[in-house]
Amino acid sequence: MSLVKNRLTIEEFQALPEVDLTYELVEGEAIPKMSPKRFHSRVTGALFILLNQWSQERGEVNLEWAIALKRKGEDWMPVPDLTYVSYERLPKEVMEDEACPIPPELVIEIISPGQTFGQLAEKATDYLEGGVSRVWVVDPQARSITVFYPDAPPRTYTKTALLTDSLLEELQLTPQQVFGEAKLPNS
Repeated sequence: MSLVKNRLTIEEFQALPEVDLTYELVEGEAIPKMSPKRFHSRVTGALFILLNQWSQERGEVNLEWAIALKRKGEDWMPVPDLTYVSYERLPKEVMEDEACPIPPELVIEIISPGQTFGQLAEKATDYLEGGVSRVWVVDPQARSITVFYPDAPPRTYTKTALLTDSLLEELQLTPQQVFGEAKLPNS
């Protein structure tokens, strides 16, 4: 006799009772998301402040907002650390309290203790294949931001390298600025 595991649909996943843990839908399973530690939270906060200032009339920046995507042909609902979606893609009048219904322009994942760059690089590829335009993988330990593109190799920014992107018009920031705003201890 074979054991068949019931796979959750996106509708069933969204109907699960609210609990104190954050879950992602991966391959039909509700997978708990790692709880952020202090430095991760500080970097998240710094990025939110910097991006929120820039995005004022352009779109919205959100912390841990689930996104309804497809991954390898299956429903996938990741919960990135930060997202940016323009008002062009998701008009500000749309005010449903639900997962992001469209792929945002930018998803940011911050490496936590116990995660590897390789794991998040693989997830970045999944985001891009799901329709996200840019993915930043932020490494607080290396003090770097690696930008993943759908049509070009990833590029890593460190120290005072100016991160600009035609997709994110007029946004200019450096890793040094982000990690300085986060007030991480010198390593």
